[in-house]
Amino acid sequence: MLDYPSAAVRAPLSAYEAERATLVEKAEPAPLVELAGIRKSYGSVEAVHPLDLTIRKGEFVAILGPSGCGKTTLLRMIGGFAQPSAGTIRIGGLDVTALPPERRPTNLVFQGYGLFPHMTVAQNIGYGLAIRKTPRAEKQRRVEEAMALVRLEGFGDRPIAKLSGGQAQRVALARALVMRPDVLLLDEPLGALDLKLRRAMQEELRRIHRETGGTFVFVTHDQAEAMDLATRICVMARGRVVQDGDPETIYSSPATMFVSTFIGEANLFAGQRCGGVVTLGAGPTIPDPGEDGPVVCVVRPERLWIDAGVEALSECAFRLAGVLESAVFLGPFVNYTVRLDGGESVTVSSREIGLRTRLNAGDRVAVGWSISDHRVLPHEAP
Repeated sequence: MLDYPSAAVRAPLSAYEAERATLVEKAEPAPLVELAGIRKSYGSVEAVHPLDLTIRKGEFVAILGPSGCGKTTLLRMIGGFAQPSAGTIRIGGLDVTALPPERRPTNLVFQGYGLFPHMTVAQNIGYGLAIRKTPRAEKQRRVEEAMALVRLEGFGDRPIAKLSGGQAQRVALARALVMRPDVLLLDEPLGALDLKLRRAMQEELRRIHRETGGTFVFVTHDQAEAMDLATRICVMARGRVVQDGDPETIYSSPATMFVSTFIGEANLFAGQRCGGVVTLGAGPTIPDPGEDGPVVCVVRPERLWIDAGVEALSECAFRLAGVLESAVFLGPFVNYTVRLDGGESVTVSSREIGLRTRLNAGDRVAVGWSISDHRVLPHEAP
């Protein structure tokens, strides 16, 4: 564990740190990070539309979205590597909008590593500590702890040029962690690691977050990684935060059609709402209050039931008939693909392994779901 040092071994406080300490003593209840009206444009291109966002101490926040949605730009603005076109950034109650990265209580793990090629692993990790004139013994101890944390014991004297991509990524992570920032910023931090090491590092990140109580903000396009690591997810699309919440809420109650398809798998049934009733193109009608107009009914594959015969699943509130096209065994569950009579293709994920022995491609089947297992959302243009 990278424990926080006592005041006796800290480097002299900067003006920022001294003011921050005063605020801490007053127990200011404000969020740790506050973005107010933050916007970033490049000429006529609006990379990040005006948004407000607060992050509280101890949160593990994922900024999740597809390439080009503005998530990395947002992270870089928090860290001081990109200047917002408008708005303010406050960390610990202090306005840091105009401060450069080195004067902010943040540290960023770059996607491209950003290591010094002429230095060894230990020198890279300890570089920030050397700049702060940390006592030699304290610096050595913290560097060794950081190397152990990212499983690079014994690599201290190795040149950066002799590292694999995954090892270089771990050095970059250790270099940020060793500084014990108020906010640790991570830009696709585990992207260069193989699957086994990636999972191990996810466990390490969770442990570090839990034991230090640190505040982590990381950017990723990997939905599974965000769901696995984050206590809170901010989903971005086209420069806007389209949903902000805990992983379970994001998955179970997507706010938009985009979120429903970007986070996990989803079956979308097109329909029309009129007078509080949704009529699906596939057939069923669903009572659902809201504005009249085109909608989609979202049902997760694991919420659908399947059985042989179009009259099956009488206990389900909504049923559709079709033909089974395929069944793929995936260990704990089976993925069934069904072509509905209306022409739509749906996916059913079932843990009833025994079904596979009595369902065959070409069989007439029914698929159904309960009234609590769908979500009706406004239709969105692609």
